[in-house]
Amino acid sequence: MNVRFLRAEPTMAFPRGRLLAVRGGRLHVLAPDGWDVVGGPRPEGARPISRDEAADWCRFEGFDEAVLDDVPQPE
Repeated sequence: MNVRFLRAEPTMAFPRGRLLAVRGGRLHVLAPDGWDVVGGPRPEGARPISRDEAADWCRFEGFDEAVLDDVPQPE
């Protein structure tokens, strides 16, 4: 199943924004312990990014880019 990546707007706590992923219509946010499901609509201001941009974000934030392959399948 295809995964789309987004980056949320920067905040004080997350100056480079948060990494989001949509798989099967379900929105996830990357947390320190992996992907968490986010309820509700896509955050306002989140913009689509490519997989390469998501990999760059991961490297900068200290995540292994392999996490991009671990977005959960919808149940």
